[in-house]
Amino acid sequence: MTTIINAKIGESKGLPRVWMEGQKLHHGGVQIGKKYTIKADVTAKRLELIEVPFDFSGKHLTVSKRERNGVVHPVIDLRSGQIREVFEEDDKVRIALRRGRIVITALQIQTKIRERLKRIKDKLERGEKLAVASLFHGGGVLDRAIHSGMFRSGVGSFVQVGVEIESEYLDTSLRNNGDLLWAEDSIAICSDIRDVHLGESTPQVDIICGGIPCLGASKSGRSKLGLEFAEDHDDAGALYLDYLNWVRATNPAIVLIENVSEYLNTAAMSAIRNVLNYQGYDVYETVLDGWDFGSLERRKRMVVVAITKGLGDKFSFENLKVNKIRESCINEILDPVPLEDESWKPYQYLAAKEVRDKAAGKGFGRQLLNGTEDGCGVLGRGYKKGRSTEPFIIHPTNKDLSRLFTKAEHARIKGIPQVMLDGVSETTGHEIAGQSICFHLFESVGEEIGNFLLKSRSNILMFPKRLPVAEPEVVLPSAEPVVAQTGTMSLFH
Repeated sequence: MTTIINAKIGESKGLPRVWMEGQKLHHGGVQIGKKYTIKADVTAKRLELIEVPFDFSGKHLTVSKRERNGVVHPVIDLRSGQIREVFEEDDKVRIALRRGRIVITALQIQTKIRERLKRIKDKLERGEKLAVASLFHGGGVLDRAIHSGMFRSGVGSFVQVGVEIESEYLDTSLRNNGDLLWAEDSIAICSDIRDVHLGESTPQVDIICGGIPCLGASKSGRSKLGLEFAEDHDDAGALYLDYLNWVRATNPAIVLIENVSEYLNTAAMSAIRNVLNYQGYDVYETVLDGWDFGSLERRKRMVVVAITKGLGDKFSFENLKVNKIRESCINEILDPVPLEDESWKPYQYLAAKEVRDKAAGKGFGRQLLNGTEDGCGVLGRGYKKGRSTEPFIIHPTNKDLSRLFTKAEHARIKGIPQVMLDGVSETTGHEIAGQSICFHLFESVGEEIGNFLLKSRSNILMFPKRLPVAEPEVVLPSAEPVVAQTGTMSLFH
């Protein structure tokens, strides 16, 4: 019979201590009165208690007993300096007992922490690009911003695995980001993330990033759908679990999440904090506005950066730089749209809706801009639909007409490189940009992550101790675009 015990490493009389007792030991074949000697393997991080004859006179420990409520239990009180020699600063160990054999090894979670710290340290020392897992990839806007910022600091990166459910979005990223983000061994997966199998051969990465869909977390989403909790959304409500599954499977040194600011107060975010903390990450979180970093769009987003404990000093959002000088007004980013162009429309249904909303006390008003404003509100994924609360430009000579921003203007408002929206319709371009981020904000986040890594490079610990330049212009080839391997995670079997 077999018993597995995950036990804490304590201390007794100045020595490290592992305490085991109870019927569990008997179930694993341990008998009261038996003697054991200790065999240590520092390299393999393994202690084995080897049974010896009763007349053995060397250094050993004896299985004792304790009576509780009339029941006699076997007890093993292992006190030895060898515990710390083998397990260093680990807090817990895994004990396997079978037919009297006792093997003590490092807990898997602590082994994985060591692995990811060593992996990223080795890559930084060799100057290798860091591997990124990109979830909910979209058109790759978040990834390109993070990549660009890290490159500015001197740290290269590439998308090792990218997952996106919308075929056209993924195609757009592969075509327009080319070898800036994608590499020969990149894996592009067009699938619902819930359908992707994570097996033992799942690639290990250094950074994982993604904007978990916020359909149930945003104010408009919860109001429109009548949701009490963000997690009630049928499609998006539980996707944070899949994100955490990917964190566990790919074992990154750094985790990055972006979302609407309201996401900070959801049950999902509470679970994310707890899981990441338990898996050995320090979690840093804040709310940042793209307008403060040079974008014309006033778009507040939750930003979470989780860094493996022992990976240098503390990360701080206070170090973020503003690298973009914002345009003085919206007029500076407008296309020369002719006054007689068909995009100028009366939008009478929106005007009528505004009147009804005000009468009902809803407070929803239109954003009708003349171009002299120094910024605007949020342009969302469905911007092309012409919704009541999103920005419109008023016709210069006919105040009864207005138009939507073009996809190129949308990109400029968010600071997104326009090449990222090449080759797609106005509708798709607005969808990709509308569900993405203010580029310069996350470029600054990427730069600070890179600076943090380089500053910490020589100080990265093998395991956490307890306390006593602008992105180059990329010219994509006109022949065949870079095409990454496609499919699902079953590829790895």
